[in-house]
Amino acid sequence: MSEPLSPELQSLKSSLEDRGVKYALASFVDIHGMCKAKCVPLSHFGQMMQGSELFTGAALDGVPQEVSDEEVATMPDPDSATILPWNPEMAWFASDLHLSGKPFDACCRSILKRVLAEAADMGFQFNLGIETEFFILKEGEDGKPIPVSDRDTLAKPCYDLQGLLDNYTWVTEIVEAMNGLGWDVYSFDHEDGNGQFETDFAYCDALKMADRLTFFRLMVKEIARKHGFFATFMPKPFADRTGSGAHYNMSLADINTGENLFADPNDPRRCGLSTLGYQFIAGILNHAPAICALIAPTVNSYKRLVPKGSMSGFTWAPVYICYGNNNRTNMLRIPLAGGRVECRAADISTNLYLGAAMILAAGLEGIRQGLDPGEPHTENMYKYSRAQLREKGIHTLPRTLGEAIAAFAADPFSRTVMGDLMYDTYIDFKTQEWESYCNHVSDWELQRYLKFF
Repeated sequence: MSEPLSPELQSLKSSLEDRGVKYALASFVDIHGMCKAKCVPLSHFGQMMQGSELFTGAALDGVPQEVSDEEVATMPDPDSATILPWNPEMAWFASDLHLSGKPFDACCRSILKRVLAEAADMGFQFNLGIETEFFILKEGEDGKPIPVSDRDTLAKPCYDLQGLLDNYTWVTEIVEAMNGLGWDVYSFDHEDGNGQFETDFAYCDALKMADRLTFFRLMVKEIARKHGFFATFMPKPFADRTGSGAHYNMSLADINTGENLFADPNDPRRCGLSTLGYQFIAGILNHAPAICALIAPTVNSYKRLVPKGSMSGFTWAPVYICYGNNNRTNMLRIPLAGGRVECRAADISTNLYLGAAMILAAGLEGIRQGLDPGEPHTENMYKYSRAQLREKGIHTLPRTLGEAIAAFAADPFSRTVMGDLMYDTYIDFKTQEWESYCNHVSDWELQRYLKFF
């Protein structure tokens, strides 16, 4: 028997019933940031909220358990309750994982909450906005993915109105669903790849944003499927087109007043950023290679992190560990209005719980140690030669997932943030992913070598 519901949970259950909800989803994420869940009839809502739903971690990617271990339990967050726009009979709840009545050490959401608690102890709230880029495609007659619109063929399709209008029906369904959830979309557009789109919506505290991005990817896939298409959050699905980023737009606010602590209109560096903001930047740059393993977490991520490669010219993805003003060629950019820092290296495959935890922890270290990142780069960083970059002391981000995991493993900071269990699990899992890729014989290799040697 479950304990009686608190007045707050009883009110939530009644509200869901009044809106026609029949089932609740106790959801959590695996190492990829993908939703896993059990579906619970609303009549068992009370038990679910007390952790009744158990999961065998050994059956999932990167949930480090043996088949003989006790199951992990979901502890749903009532504040995350989200009615599915495409199926209003179901409500989704982001959940923490517990083991034997205590938080599970390798729970992605709990790792972020631990770092957010450190920020709160310093008097900060971490606000985060994510620019969501993704492709919506269909299968062509040859089975290969192509844009939904047969007119979406421009060499430079960025902001193409014709391409946007051709996809109006499903794009606006996504936007209306986001706004129906209170996310406040303020713009959306056709991005720089054929079949690629972006939605921009209001920032919020980092935990809520991580929950929203997790749900967003689920929602977009379901809405696209309803229309006979498919959505992909693969960072670089086409070699000759721009990849899909998930730029982290970050700021710290006073936890009591909500005042933006990164804003400074009198900034002597003329970027509109406070000393606190520059210290935050310095901390991130100090751990950038290790951070990269979490914000660009797949083999494919590093096909995006190249200076050139798309038909429209530069890839818009940074490859150098540096920062600048409103200059998109740096890893970290301070947008024109100031008051926030944008990390451009992150891609849309990121597990935001882990990525946000790592990048916030690095920024907080920069603040604690009073670090300074030097002067901002206002020039086009893509145009420097390797020799010139070496002279300036500017290093590159990892070029492969293998390099990124090696950097993550070599930086003691990674273990401090992730904890022993997730640190070891992430290295083991991603090393296997990299080695599997290295052992794969690709079409490129067959075309180049099969009849040559």
